[in-house]
Amino acid sequence: MSDLLSSVLPEWPSWAVNLLLTMTAALSCTLIINHFYTPDDETESEEEKKLLKAGHKTHQSLHAEFDTFRRSYLSVYLVIMLADWMQGTHMYTLYLSYNVNISALFLTGFLSGAIFAPFLGSLVDKFGRKRSCIVYCILEIIINWLEHYSDFRTLLLGRILGGISTNLLFSAFESWMATEHRKRGFPEEWMARTYSECSIGNGATAILAGVLAQVLEDAFGHIGPFQGAIALTVLALVLVLQWEENYGEAQEGGHESSSLYKQFINGWKLVASDSKVLRIGLIQALSEGGMYTFVFMWVPTLLSMDPPGGVPTGCVFSAMMMAITIGGIVFQPLEHFFGTKITTKARAPELSAVFAYIMASLSMSVPALCLCCSADCFGKILASFIVIEFCVGLSSPIAGTLRSKYVPDAYQGAIMNIFRLPLNAVVVSGTYATDVFDHYKVYGYVSGLFLAAAVLQATLAMGKQVEKKQVKKD
Repeated sequence: MSDLLSSVLPEWPSWAVNLLLTMTAALSCTLIINHFYTPDDETESEEEKKLLKAGHKTHQSLHAEFDTFRRSYLSVYLVIMLADWMQGTHMYTLYLSYNVNISALFLTGFLSGAIFAPFLGSLVDKFGRKRSCIVYCILEIIINWLEHYSDFRTLLLGRILGGISTNLLFSAFESWMATEHRKRGFPEEWMARTYSECSIGNGATAILAGVLAQVLEDAFGHIGPFQGAIALTVLALVLVLQWEENYGEAQEGGHESSSLYKQFINGWKLVASDSKVLRIGLIQALSEGGMYTFVFMWVPTLLSMDPPGGVPTGCVFSAMMMAITIGGIVFQPLEHFFGTKITTKARAPELSAVFAYIMASLSMSVPALCLCCSADCFGKILASFIVIEFCVGLSSPIAGTLRSKYVPDAYQGAIMNIFRLPLNAVVVSGTYATDVFDHYKVYGYVSGLFLAAAVLQATLAMGKQVEKKQVKKD
């Protein structure tokens, strides 16, 4: 089988072909097992029974409404992520062809994100999540159009706008979904299914993006993937226009009575006064900061080890994205296991997160130890990279579930953006560390970030559980 595949695929080394085969088999087995697993939202929970009784709906009609809503959100999310992956995978090579200062451009994007993050969330909550999603789409179209020009100042403007759009990407869409989910009266536990499918779809679109971007680059040059991203973003914009609007401040008399200043101040006050919200934000900053630092590290690490046949980065990238997809699939069965066999259903997300972050920390300790003490450890390090990506796919829906549990709908956009400030600080420090420290020390730093996230998450798992928040219907 390996020889047959090698004859069809490019001239990849045998270890890369075996990796791709192994991950394909693992993904297939996971999908088959998941097919026979009945998620919690397919059976009537106590919360669903109360909602059915209050709303005079049947089990089938409520599920049909939820499936329609979920498809509406996922169709936009997956198109947006496909466009984001397509440009992200080829941005470095495009800037390299322009012969510009690449480090300055990337640093500008991070700094822009850090500067605008504390304010953008309040704007999202005040002026509407749907409008914010529309603004994101328009910004991305402009940004990808600016990438057509090799002038450094034009590209710099694109990176400044990119910092703004990135904040909107990771706050406006999720805030809209969480609030709309509650406005329509769906059970809280069903939200986990949406987060899980987002994680699964994110990995799948990343794999697809690699192929599409390469096809477009072959046809139109380095700018091809960015032209494809423009077309996809236009499609997402058309889909977003069909959404209903929702806002923050729903439980305090409506967004009209709340000024932008009040929205901004109240978001910061909540972070300062509610230790659970503070810990959720710090966990996000630590875990995502560790993930982004790893993203900067994995290619140079593998290249420096000079394995037999070289490193086909596209093949390794596809394998790691399969690991993310597997993590998203495993999320619900794992949460169900923790909720029925180890702890209560209410504490299952917290305990699942602790498990994911500890596993991530251990996986990053492998390259930290191997690169320090061993010369022949390519296989171990490659396996640890697959494990960390699995943890990313697993922790992504868990983190979303916990944000929806602890962060009030009224300030979700504001608070999610507030914590992009420390996140960007962690990423910048991690990026700096990759330039001045040995690789094994940087991996030790990343392992420490995930361990700190696990410890903070454990304090939430052991603490008193919060009641689920509801949003009044308009």
